[in-house]
Amino acid sequence: MRDEKTRTCQVCGAGLARPSRGRPPVYCSRSCQARAYRRRRQPLPEPGTPPASPPTDVRARQRRRIAEAVWRIAARQGLDTASMRRIAAEAGVSLRVVQYHFDSKHALLVDALRLLHEENERLARARIPYDMTDPCALLRAVLDEFLPLDEQRAFALRVFTAYYARSLTDPELAAVFLAAEQPLEHLVADIIGAGQAAGSAAPGIDRAHEADLLVSGAVGLGMDVVHERRSLAGVRGVLDYHLDRIFPARTAGHRPSVPGHQPSTAP
Repeated sequence: MRDEKTRTCQVCGAGLARPSRGRPPVYCSRSCQARAYRRRRQPLPEPGTPPASPPTDVRARQRRRIAEAVWRIAARQGLDTASMRRIAAEAGVSLRVVQYHFDSKHALLVDALRLLHEENERLARARIPYDMTDPCALLRAVLDEFLPLDEQRAFALRVFTAYYARSLTDPELAAVFLAAEQPLEHLVADIIGAGQAAGSAAPGIDRAHEADLLVSGAVGLGMDVVHERRSLAGVRGVLDYHLDRIFPARTAGHRPSVPGHQPSTAP
């Protein structure tokens, strides 16, 4: 009597449905089939050879290469055009390589977004030399990260805009892209709170409301610069106005200088 037990994929262990005719499947997807093929191509080690460490660095570099391809496509034409085949072509790898690293397009988009967040955070930490001893200067440096002050930040803004547009019709992606914790708003609120504790921030202001306004405003103004609706100097003047309101003792001579920036003349 034929064994009617549920078969499982030889790579990931997922259950396999028994077909009505033909040979039963061995793998649950082309991705698992590609992984099995790669394993078979690897030569067996000589007896007594110590086990090799997993090629995590190579794997991470290849995943990063594929993620960067997603970023470029998103920045140029949006995520709707980012098919798995097109991403593979942009990354200069085969479709099988992309499927080996990512089980689905959604998994790839989420991982590419996570890597972009990590890259931006790394670069931002290197660019911000301030600490809580000067809350106003620290807040200015944080707000600068939302503006296209250089090619990298302008590129990141375009990619995030593409993700935002996609998240409007993709609830699963929205859950990843729109984090409920709002870490940036909390950071800005903490900086304002440090200024209040030091006596340099205006008394009586609601730091949480101010943080919401500053983060949302800086992001929107930064996108206006990308779209060439506003100048960078004009946008920085708007942010200076709000910083002067939050930190009344702030003077034009203490403001960090940025090429092309004209000091605000607002009272």
